[in-house]
Amino acid sequence: MHDPVELLETLIAIPSVNPMGRDVSGPEFGEARMTAFLEDWFATLGVATEKVEVLPGRFNVLARYDAGPDRPTILLDAHQDTVPVDGMTIPPFEPAIQEGKLFGRGACDVKGGMAAMLAAFARLVTQRPAGAANVVMSCSCEEEAEALGVKDLVKLWSEPGRGIASLKIAPDVAVVAEPTDLDVVVAHRGATRWKLRTTGRACHSSRPDDGVNAIYKMSQVLSGLQKFVAHLKETIPAHPLCGPATISVGRIEGGLSVNTVPDRCEIEIDRRVIPGEDGFAVIAETEAFLRKNIDVDFEMLPPWITGISLSDEHNSKLADRMLESVAAVAGPHKKVGVAYGTNASRIAASGVPSIVCGPGSINQAHTESEWIDIEELRQAAEIYYRFCAGE
Repeated sequence: MHDPVELLETLIAIPSVNPMGRDVSGPEFGEARMTAFLEDWFATLGVATEKVEVLPGRFNVLARYDAGPDRPTILLDAHQDTVPVDGMTIPPFEPAIQEGKLFGRGACDVKGGMAAMLAAFARLVTQRPAGAANVVMSCSCEEEAEALGVKDLVKLWSEPGRGIASLKIAPDVAVVAEPTDLDVVVAHRGATRWKLRTTGRACHSSRPDDGVNAIYKMSQVLSGLQKFVAHLKETIPAHPLCGPATISVGRIEGGLSVNTVPDRCEIEIDRRVIPGEDGFAVIAETEAFLRKNIDVDFEMLPPWITGISLSDEHNSKLADRMLESVAAVAGPHKKVGVAYGTNASRIAASGVPSIVCGPGSINQAHTESEWIDIEELRQAAEIYYRFCAGE
């Protein structure tokens, strides 16, 4: 089964929902069933796979096509997990084709890209083109929440003793599958996310002056963060490809009941970093601004993800090569920058030139009726093959 459309239908029908930090359980959560399928699928090709456990029961899966010791090595990476299916208006795990589109959770992000890469990989194995590179297919886990899969992946070549048979040393280049409309992403932002907490003193709401309202304190923090938005625009020039540095509060939680003055309030902050910014230092910069501009105490909690951006400084030649493959199949496309983040930034940070290219539009990712254009899916499989085959 090497047809990318059939492959994608199969992948959609295998739930691999990232819990996204929620206390949930069930067969649809995690990548276990997807990992098992991939092992079996590679075995039918006669290709050995290696599993690397990243979290309990959650694995990166790697397979290698060997063209020869004198050939460069290309890493193809696509993540196994999807975002949750809450609020979807279509059956998420029942692939359906209508009017040239294939619907289902992950169709666009990023099981479509994975299906295209798997189809190209299978073709390499069966046809063994003369000019091919060595190719390592990485099906990484846990991308959507904390990027833990790719964080562990890069340790295979960046930490002594971590190498495995399929990837003993760093690959020469990497191509990451995400929905880019077959354009080549050479720069993107990263995301640093952390919680900020205010504390107070609880009391009965009939006598609020006996307590200290943590939500009221947080309101001043939020006002300060709104001022910080303008500060960012004034002090950090936007990147020409992937736009400005931004900050956003996406979640707030506080209080026990309406008749109790709250003694705690927390917000979750999303800070998008652009090339040239330090994803950890931006937390201290935010804190310094707030302490200078507001008059309440607060606590910054440790980040659960630290942003690493993708810079276009070291991937121009790689992008040009990919654009040649794209043009041969789908006509002229372009180098672009995007606002979202991908596994490519962490691979690039380890010293491996990296780009992002795949079928589908980011406008469809994570949507209630996710779909991918079938023609573009087939084109992507041909593009990946040509790129790896040296055609």
